Amino acid sequence: MRYLFFICLLGFIGFFSYSSILKKTSSNKVSTAINNNKNYVDIVFQKEEILQSSGGTKSVIFNSKGTKLYAMNLEGLSVYEFDRENKKLTRQFKFKPHRGMGWDYQTKLPVLSWQEKPVEACFSNDDKILWVSLHNAQGIVPIKIDDNFHCPITWDTSLTKLITIINIDGSSYKIDAPLIKTGLTPKVIAVTNSNNLLVSNWHSKTVSILNINNNSFPFAKLVKDIKVEAIPRGISIDEKSGKSFIAIMGSNSIAVIDNKTWTLEKYIKVLANPRHLVLGDDNKMFVSFNSLNQVACINTNTGNTLFSSPTHLNPRSIVLSKNRNFLFVTCYNSNTLDIFKITTNGFVPMYSLNCPGKPVGIDLYEDDYKIEAWVCNYVGGNLKVFTFSKNLL
Repeated sequence: MRYLFFICLLGFIGFFSYSSILKKTSSNKVSTAINNNKNYVDIVFQKEEILQSSGGTKSVIFNSKGTKLYAMNLEGLSVYEFDRENKKLTRQFKFKPHRGMGWDYQTKLPVLSWQEKPVEACFSNDDKILWVSLHNAQGIVPIKIDDNFHCPITWDTSLTKLITIINIDGSSYKIDAPLIKTGLTPKVIAVTNSNNLLVSNWHSKTVSILNINNNSFPFAKLVKDIKVEAIPRGISIDEKSGKSFIAIMGSNSIAVIDNKTWTLEKYIKVLANPRHLVLGDDNKMFVSFNSLNQVACINTNTGNTLFSSPTHLNPRSIVLSKNRNFLFVTCYNSNTLDIFKITTNGFVPMYSLNCPGKPVGIDLYEDDYKIEAWVCNYVGGNLKVFTFSKNLL
């Protein structure tokens, strides 16, 4: 009996040891599956937050790590830096104002204004340089995000923009940023992998091509201007095909530029008033048509519309989720953020969220479990952050 008791005891201990190991192993497998499975089939709206920015917030952009967001304040003559995690303002980049001629988009007439009105921006050189277009200064400026630099004494002072950088603790310092001339009313800036900048110049009806040199002041040099048929705005660069696509907002076309020769290759005919472009997979491009209140998916080779959907009034900026299955659209004159799920052959409306203050610019932060849509409101002078959870597969 004693021998049988010990056999049973050993078996009992062995069973629970094995069960514990099995449970632990199974738990690890489940955890690994969840952590490694980044695919999701749906997003669910969770909450919204409002952050104060400055007057006329026109566009927003995250750095590549998603730790900082930069807001271009057109009427506030400034760029604001926000910490994404704690949703706090960390730095202000304030331009010294100089008188210049602007443009009244309602009356379509010139108007006295300020030169230093930030419109759009992009990063280069591993987020070391933020390139900002200045609406009435006929050019762009580089801001070295963490470098206190000044223009050399040989630099033309008329092409210098003084920026005061104010830290969260109230301390400040000044930098002289060089103005690099591009054209009248520069808007969108985009960067290629080969360190070239493209700038769409609204009133010049040109696209400026610049070459970046981080080690040589003023850090970029104008290579050429490419004339287009009407007012250009949105830019999307396809590194795989070596092409750049320019939304000709003043017409019904998209210009195609060869990135090797920097020549205008052709026009793709589309619906009227294309404003913003983002590339998808398999020769697909998503376009916002501002005056038509519509977004569409087109074929980049033929220009054929594959599918489209109505939006709320005046869709401006658009952005895709990382998996390219969800499209976020700011609708300026309806004060809404529209979100669509993208299927094989169409858009499925998901949300239309209230966003008062004329939403215009947008960028996304995304991790394994959530998406944050940071939207800037032009009239409201604020940012609205919409958070969505992911339904993982």
